[in-house]
Amino acid sequence: MTNTALITGASRGLGLALASSLAGAGWNLVLTARGAADLERVADELGATAIPGDVTEAAHVQRLAAAVPELDLLVNNASDLGVAPLPPLAGYPLEAFRVLLETNVTAPLALIQATLPALRARRGAVVNVTSDAATGAYEGWGGYGATKAALEQLSNVLSAEEPELAVWWVDPGEMNTRMLADAVGAEDAAAATDPAKVASALHDLVKARPAGGRVSLQ
Repeated sequence: MTNTALITGASRGLGLALASSLAGAGWNLVLTARGAADLERVADELGATAIPGDVTEAAHVQRLAAAVPELDLLVNNASDLGVAPLPPLAGYPLEAFRVLLETNVTAPLALIQATLPALRARRGAVVNVTSDAATGAYEGWGGYGATKAALEQLSNVLSAEEPELAVWWVDPGEMNTRMLADAVGAEDAAAATDPAKVASALHDLVKARPAGGRVSLQ
């Protein structure tokens, strides 16, 4: 039986690189992202199913779950940086922080809840993409880092509650992505690691299926 993966934030960056790697190994892919045109182009190239939309919307989460009645791998990769330029916590706009929590914490949990029956049926795996900002005290990264810290603890508890699944919370390290460029500038971001290299390490993790836990890919 062909393995099936659902990847969020799949139109660029790590999501796209992982989708490309899994497609090369014969996986059946269901991909989502907010940018419909980019997502559909990627899906056409990879022979994948594109379901564009916003993972913070309940109806979209249900569409995604309905598309994967059996699921081997859920990758919660979609996330937002939040306010840019990165502000100190003393002046972080609270409404923007609430929105960031919705995108980076609540939406992954909603998708996990919606797909758990499908994951249980296949003894599948969950990858929640986090950040070293979840554990390090980096000035300006408090809002984003707090959401990723919450996602890490959510993953930690999920791993304990769902022992038949493999649950990894993955720190990909700095990658040359649009998000990093928005945070630190294009010049500094260009010196970061190619997402394809990180995706290869993540694919190796999925194949090896070690016990659940926190994983640093660089």
